[in-house]
Amino acid sequence: MADNDSRLPPVLDCDALSFPAVEDPQLQLAFAAQDGPGAAALAFATPAQRVLPARHARRKSAPSERPTEETELEHGLTAHLPPGKVLELRLTENRYTIISVERGRQRYRVRVHRMFAGVEPRLVRALARYVVHNDPRASRLLSDFIERHQAQIRPSPRRARRVVLRTRGRVHDLKAVYDRLNRRHFAGKLDLCITWGAARRRPAQRSIKVGAFLVEDRLIRVHPVLDQEMVPGYFLEWIVFHEMLHGKHAIRRVRGRRCFHPPELLREEKQFPDYWRARVWEKANLDRLLG
Repeated sequence: MADNDSRLPPVLDCDALSFPAVEDPQLQLAFAAQDGPGAAALAFATPAQRVLPARHARRKSAPSERPTEETELEHGLTAHLPPGKVLELRLTENRYTIISVERGRQRYRVRVHRMFAGVEPRLVRALARYVVHNDPRASRLLSDFIERHQAQIRPSPRRARRVVLRTRGRVHDLKAVYDRLNRRHFAGKLDLCITWGAARRRPAQRSIKVGAFLVEDRLIRVHPVLDQEMVPGYFLEWIVFHEMLHGKHAIRRVRGRRCFHPPELLREEKQFPDYWRARVWEKANLDRLLG
């Protein structure tokens, strides 16, 4: 589960540069671009090559143009990347996750709220340090900027989406796990949904989000990597129990910042009977989970 310690380096004191996070990045196991921006090349036609009249030329759809502010921010961040790393950046209007980073061996995929378009060089450098190093000082600077610019987050109506629940796995049954924990620790009063996440093939990675709680959907999502015989039941129960606590404890402010893991949640998590046993198993088997 690795809550950004063995789980992932913290973004604030509390987990992510997000606003009431849809996906809480807390359950992540410790983290892990080719040539820089491609250079244009000139091509010269040989005498044997013939230019067809326009009426015979194959029509090509014009590439969709990216917003200027998006490419400018991408270029600004690229200047601060380590050699050989590539950046793919998109500006979003996301109301909850303000900055998200996917760190790969050769590239960074970054989604950042449009409020960062045209920011001063100091913030571009801080954003680069956060993307590359998950730097705590940069994280605090970005968090302060987000707090000051919350008015730019559009309160758009949420579109209903269809969520397909898959609880029965090849090895573990999430509904049985959830129901058992709900009876033992929440007097059966917690009303949440749970599902296995989608299995996606990705290149070798150095981090994995093994559990997430989607606030608006009241949904727990568990990574299918845990649906293996090697994963003991008590470890899966700890992951599910942690996410159930997010359903019980609301996101709150601590020292002016949104905190996904308030102290009462962390205290209650340690009451889980196999808490320390699960932490030890996690540390010993991280490499096997990352595959």
